[in-house]
Amino acid sequence: MKGETISFLVILLTYAVAFISAFLAGIYIQFLHPLIIVLICDVVATLVVYIFSSIYDNASLYDPYWSVGPIFIAFYFFIINPFSGSLIRKIWVLSLTFLWGMRLTWNWAENWQGLEDEDWRYRMYRNNNPKLFWLVNLFGIQLMPTILVYLGCLSLYPSLVESGSYFSYLDVFAISITLLAILVESVADKQLKKFIEERESHKKIMKEGIWKYSRHPNYFGEILFWWGLYSFALASNLNFWWTIIGPISITLLFIFISIPLMDERNLNRRPQYKEYMEKTSKLVPWRKR
Repeated sequence: MKGETISFLVILLTYAVAFISAFLAGIYIQFLHPLIIVLICDVVATLVVYIFSSIYDNASLYDPYWSVGPIFIAFYFFIINPFSGSLIRKIWVLSLTFLWGMRLTWNWAENWQGLEDEDWRYRMYRNNNPKLFWLVNLFGIQLMPTILVYLGCLSLYPSLVESGSYFSYLDVFAISITLLAILVESVADKQLKKFIEERESHKKIMKEGIWKYSRHPNYFGEILFWWGLYSFALASNLNFWWTIIGPISITLLFIFISIPLMDERNLNRRPQYKEYMEKTSKLVPWRKR
């Protein structure tokens, strides 16, 4: 318990220093466009987290950044122009972003076992490239996801700053998609957590509940969330259609990096996983083949 307390105090210190550093950086660049300010502050905060992760020799210190960062970005965009456009839309966007971020962060906190616990993917990269791991950690593990999340958060700008005046049917669609995304990801995470706690063997495959219809329903929920934010952007201002670069980039990350890594790991560790792969949808929950 003492070790876990110290570990979470380190996390709190890391993120306090990171976001204070980002705030101070933002003060000195107020003359820039908000999207540029957010990008620079995002990178500053990430570099601070990287320094702490190097000090404690654990790249997983960065993991909560994915879900914590967008909450601060959303709040910053909101305070730029809080009472213009549709306030109902802004409240929904802020609330859903906060709900998604806090739930995902809590899920991480429940499963993280302290400073000795590092994501298996990071350990793999560390073992494969011990001399170059600092470079992999900085650019691959930390800066790349930061940029991808930043691109995803571009959709927050029209919703919270350049928001249109009318709350429309497209907003209702966006709310539905985003709520569904949070629900799917939450259910998938809870079912997986229960399975891990109760399984009798590490070779056993999770194929119950929503996992019966998708090999990666948690990833599906995560991807869907970013498309939900993009739907809010379209409802706010169609001129910001180009923010689609965010959800597309995040979708590609999961399809071409995250999912193949997980599938390969499961194939190597669980003999029956190949059959499960052949019969079960990769991402979108669907009936068995």
